[in-house]
Amino acid sequence: TDLRPLDVLSEVVPAGGLARGMRVFQVQGVRGFQLAASRPRTLGFPASRLFIHCDRFPEEFSIIITLRVLGVPAKRNEYIFTLMAEESPSVLVGLRYAPDKLHFLFWSQERAGGWQTRVTFHNVSLSDNQWHTLVLAVSGQSFSLTVDCGVPKDLVVETPFPASLSVKRASFYLGNRRRRKGVFTGLLRQLVLLPGADATPRVCTAMNFKEATLSVPTVLQDVPAKPESNEVLKYPYETDTKVTLGSRPPCTKQEKAQFWFNASRRGLYLCNGSTWISLLEVKQRLDYVEEYQSLVTNSETMGVEVFTIPKVGLFAATANRYTPPGSAIYKWTDGKFVPYQNIPTYQAQSWKYFTIGKKIFLAVANFEQNDRGQEFSVIYKWSRRKEKFITYQRITTHSARDWEAFVIEGEAFLAVVNHREGNNHNIDSVIYRWNPRTGLFETNQTIPTSGAYDWEFFTIGPYSFLAVANTFNGTSTKIYSHIYIWLSGSFQLFQSILTFGAADWEVFRIGDRVFLAVANSHSYDSGMPAPSNFYAINSSIYELNITAQMFVKFQDLLTYSALDWEFFSVGDDSFLVVANSFDGFTFSVNSIIYRWQGYEGFVAAHHLPTVGCRDWEAFHTAEGSYLLYSSAKEPLSKVLKLKTT
Repeated sequence: TDLRPLDVLSEVVPAGGLARGMRVFQVQGVRGFQLAASRPRTLGFPASRLFIHCDRFPEEFSIIITLRVLGVPAKRNEYIFTLMAEESPSVLVGLRYAPDKLHFLFWSQERAGGWQTRVTFHNVSLSDNQWHTLVLAVSGQSFSLTVDCGVPKDLVVETPFPASLSVKRASFYLGNRRRRKGVFTGLLRQLVLLPGADATPRVCTAMNFKEATLSVPTVLQDVPAKPESNEVLKYPYETDTKVTLGSRPPCTKQEKAQFWFNASRRGLYLCNGSTWISLLEVKQRLDYVEEYQSLVTNSETMGVEVFTIPKVGLFAATANRYTPPGSAIYKWTDGKFVPYQNIPTYQAQSWKYFTIGKKIFLAVANFEQNDRGQEFSVIYKWSRRKEKFITYQRITTHSARDWEAFVIEGEAFLAVVNHREGNNHNIDSVIYRWNPRTGLFETNQTIPTSGAYDWEFFTIGPYSFLAVANTFNGTSTKIYSHIYIWLSGSFQLFQSILTFGAADWEVFRIGDRVFLAVANSHSYDSGMPAPSNFYAINSSIYELNITAQMFVKFQDLLTYSALDWEFFSVGDDSFLVVANSFDGFTFSVNSIIYRWQGYEGFVAAHHLPTVGCRDWEAFHTAEGSYLLYSSAKEPLSKVLKLKTT
């Protein structure tokens, strides 16, 4: 463990400049080398520069690589690096990438005449135009690959890595095997050899696992955030920066380091991979909220989902109580929501919009049976030809309350909350996995729940979580809701939190901090004396404690049969709005917007008159920012506009 890291990449970079055939590119705020195919030998150096005192390759070692892979054709291999003897075309040690595969090559001299051994790691998906950090640990017959500090892929092979591999008169080559064919076409940021140790614990310490570093060449290191006046870049670099005009575009890892110019606000923004950061703008602040549109609905609305279909427009789907006429989809037209499509539903509770590849879906959670006594919820698919949602798949459910859609390791999942079966509230809720061969969702896992209302999926670093809001176990609402973590192909219990008729979880981030808010709806226990008010109870906000590896209570807020939380931002300010539905006497209760005040936590800022408020949705258009709330007690939902200064 005392052996020093050997920075292979830095050896190719001459002091104060770049080698021929190398260019520096900055993508998504991170720099890497692009290697030219025309002069492969110029991207090499003698192995003796690294192995000064010994001409043997280490028997045990780790290789750490940070790279950004472009799309590789199906039958093509690209070499990340090779170690080759000068007089031989054979690869002594090498690493090459093919679509969804990573091959580690080594020359075993113990067999007669020598033999090329290949260790293949399958299902290694790197061709997503994102940065990734790989740690390959080798020891005898054991080979372990860790991608972005996730769960390692371990292999044990018949042929061990040689105990005495000579590197005399051998050279390292970056991105090639001394030929133009198979040259690495992506960007390379880090290539480090660490003898004698598994480097994973040393590398996987930062929060940004995809860019975790052990040693990076100086030319690729970040410049100061605020350079001194008249300072000139010591190492010039190229970038694929572009500026987008018009309404707010998406800001994901794909758009990282891109700019957006908002002409209406005269603001320039930079995408950091998740949110747009203001560079030049008069900062907006929420001043007050005004009623913008009264949306007459088919009947009382249990939930609402706002979504955008690319190149079609902005929509809102309301989950309405009665059939007929069922539930409705509205389209944002000329600054208002107007009726677009009616869909038969059976005491619908919620909608969930999601996509799989180019397919667009909308799933409804039905609470009651249909006219034939059948109880199922339905997934609808968007028809581009008809420009309507059409029935795609029916799934048997039991008083379904909510759907949650998510993706883990490239696979699509859909989870349903089953509330009760007859009078039994302690039943299984189900997680379905998308089968790309059949084009259908199939049962993947069942999880016991108690009168559950809501699923909430979220990720932290490389880990995926799913939280369930358990509401009632048949005798009490004072029960544990659970957070599950994805490990080894299934969700396993991570943490249990005591809740009181939990109806909703909302995960949100402020800076680097991760919060989880629960909406507690009522406190009831058949074995305990009745409280003075079942519905005036605290809802709680929890914060992730990295050291303790659990969520700990951050703040309690008094709510009145809270059914939903919605997080949103205006300018640099963060807000939470709660759906207060009933105070024990009336459904006409103020729902409250809380403003984030740092050390003070969330402080009440605006009191909004609502009637049986069930759900909140925040959305943005080119004209501004809005909140939409649904009422479970009257056939009227409202769009509120956020007025800013």
